[in-house]
Amino acid sequence: MTDTRVAERQEAPGDFTETMRTPEFRRDPYPFYARMRREDPVHRSSAGIWYLTRYADVETALGDLRLSNDRERMTRALAARDGRLRDLSKLTARLGRVMTNTDPPDHARLRKLVNKAFTARRIEALRDRIQAIVDDLLDTAVAAGRSMDVITALAAPLPNAVICELFGIPDGDRERVTAWFRRLGSLAEDMAHAESVVDEFEEYLSQLVHQRRRDPADDLISALVTAQARGDHLFDEELLATVFMLITAGDETTTNLIGNGTLALLRHPQQLHRLREEPALIRSAVDELVRFDTPTQAIIRVVAEELTIGGRTLGEGELVYLVLAATNRDPERFTEPDRLDLGRAGNRHLAFGNGPHFCLGGPLARLEAELAIGSLVRRLPALSLDTDTLRWRDNPLQRRLVELPVRY
Repeated sequence: MTDTRVAERQEAPGDFTETMRTPEFRRDPYPFYARMRREDPVHRSSAGIWYLTRYADVETALGDLRLSNDRERMTRALAARDGRLRDLSKLTARLGRVMTNTDPPDHARLRKLVNKAFTARRIEALRDRIQAIVDDLLDTAVAAGRSMDVITALAAPLPNAVICELFGIPDGDRERVTAWFRRLGSLAEDMAHAESVVDEFEEYLSQLVHQRRRDPADDLISALVTAQARGDHLFDEELLATVFMLITAGDETTTNLIGNGTLALLRHPQQLHRLREEPALIRSAVDELVRFDTPTQAIIRVVAEELTIGGRTLGEGELVYLVLAATNRDPERFTEPDRLDLGRAGNRHLAFGNGPHFCLGGPLARLEAELAIGSLVRRLPALSLDTDTLRWRDNPLQRRLVELPVRY
């Protein structure tokens, strides 16, 4: 639910960069996004960073190749601005070039190869296994009592387990890999320990890739290795980086989607009742939940060539935040955007991006959220929020609850 008082307490748009780090903003950023769209939708902060908050502008920007995702350009642009993002960019750069930090033509080559391995058939084949994992997690939670933390009981362990299935992580390694997932999920907030975490995980993945070369299996790593062997030019460094990217990217977004989506339903009991009465609505419901409280709040681009957006000129080398969460509440695109409507028609949200960098893992995240949230609603008819105070992680790019206590 939106609290208009939050917007009044937050600073003016000219201080947007600082506002993004305030507790008030983390609790509910949407009133401030609305104000940005009204007053300064193509906004340049005092730090020289651009923020785009209108749907039409961001949709166009996502397909404009003058806004680059190239790692080297990004690192240079970050060097003089945001220290945490700069350090994180340098850290992930060690792992090599992946499609998420390249521009054409490299991006098209890498994406084509990954698409061959990460197919819709492979994702759909996981449906029964994902449902079994969800059931096991909920069985354990229910057996432990009449309350739980949705994040630690379901939203975080589910994508970890699914990734282990998808990549064929041996059973004996899964506890160790899950511990890495937890640490990788807080890299942006704990840069002091980031280097050692990435070192350990990189070494493990390298060994796993070499093992799959010798003894292929029916998993995603083997599929990537096979594509490489067929001459699709995925070099060793790129292969390792691609595996790292696919494993880490799907984890955080899915956890946030399940957590934020469950919270939205608990705060809108009529919609929760509607979903309980119409379980077939779950696919539409997940799209509406990801629109309503977008897990990845913003993505970053760097201007490779001067361009004009919304009457403003963006100069080469400048950073641009494409605020996906703001676009998904734009009244120019969505009727009554602040209303949760699980049956919303024409829901073309931008939560998974658009254009050449459209999120490859979007279908898997949707499937996991459908099964997780659908099972919660079906199995726990008395589900309700068990706290008056929610805490959010200190990361302006990702909207993630620290915990979500519920009773049933």
